[in-house]
Amino acid sequence: MGEPIRVMTVCTGNICRSPMAEVVLCSRFEAAGLGGAVVVDSRGVSDEEEGRGINPQARRALVARGYPGGDEHRARQVLAGELGQRDLVLAMTSGHARALRSLVRHGAAQPGRIALHREFDPAAPQGGPEHLLDIEDPWSRPDVAFEVCLDQVEAAADGVVAYVAALLAGVPEA
Repeated sequence: MGEPIRVMTVCTGNICRSPMAEVVLCSRFEAAGLGGAVVVDSRGVSDEEEGRGINPQARRALVARGYPGGDEHRARQVLAGELGQRDLVLAMTSGHARALRSLVRHGAAQPGRIALHREFDPAAPQGGPEHLLDIEDPWSRPDVAFEVCLDQVEAAADGVVAYVAALLAGVPEA
């Protein structure tokens, strides 16, 4: 087997949305038999939560659905040099995608693809403004907001797995 496909999920502080997406994607890749061929990690565009663990409400939402709670997670800010080492970078919002593209314009190596996570959700609005694909920030909101966030993350996860499986199979522009 060659080099693994590297996927990064990105939100603001890396304590809610992106670590939830990381946990879900790791689980889905394992279930698809691709766990050894794909490495998933997460980052934030901000350093405001650097070193903190996953948000307790995010942990509870994950565990309630049978996922690991992300206990080992520590928030990290995305560094420009990391982008070129990823085959797919999944932004949680259009604002995060703009911040990532700005890093690339200012000297970061281009990753394989920067996309919005919800682009891979077949039920999400397609063809409209990017912001319609934003995964709403649940931070400092009631538990139900974390459940909605997890719903959105899960809805796109199988599409991400299919995209990465196509990359692994050598299908161009999967």
